[in-house]
Amino acid sequence: MKIVHASPGFGSKLTEEQAIDFLSNSKLNLLLGTIDDKGEPNVHPVWYLYDNGKLYVETSKTAKKAANIKIRNSIYFCIDDEKMPYKGVRGKGIAKISDDVNANIPIAEKIMIKYTGNLENEVAKFLMDGVKKGLSVILEITPKYLATWDHSTGFTEP
Repeated sequence: MKIVHASPGFGSKLTEEQAIDFLSNSKLNLLLGTIDDKGEPNVHPVWYLYDNGKLYVETSKTAKKAANIKIRNSIYFCIDDEKMPYKGVRGKGIAKISDDVNANIPIAEKIMIKYTGNLENEVAKFLMDGVKKGLSVILEITPKYLATWDHSTGFTEP
């Protein structure tokens, strides 16, 4: 996995292990950047799952982000912690859309558990019902690289 320093001269880049830990254990939203049919940028805050080098997002089949990805599958993403010391991961990637209900259910369940704690609450039940009925898709994002930063280390040489 290619990891670059997102803010040379300040802080440090995350190691691969730190980046994987941040992506795997963070409950922050992923900001997903797509381009619409007019060529204009759209940013979508979403829940995500990181697994085996890929990012996964559950969304409605009719969501603007899904429509945009059908037009252009090149995306940008950012996950950043607003609490000091600032830390985060961003990058470019290629997104694929999965409408295979059987393949989507286990991924969506992991996302629901990550953000809501279990599958028994109202939000998880509502969202999983849409997944099971085929009203949702899973966006599978393969990052081209990760640009990371950890400002807990202060100023560094570029």
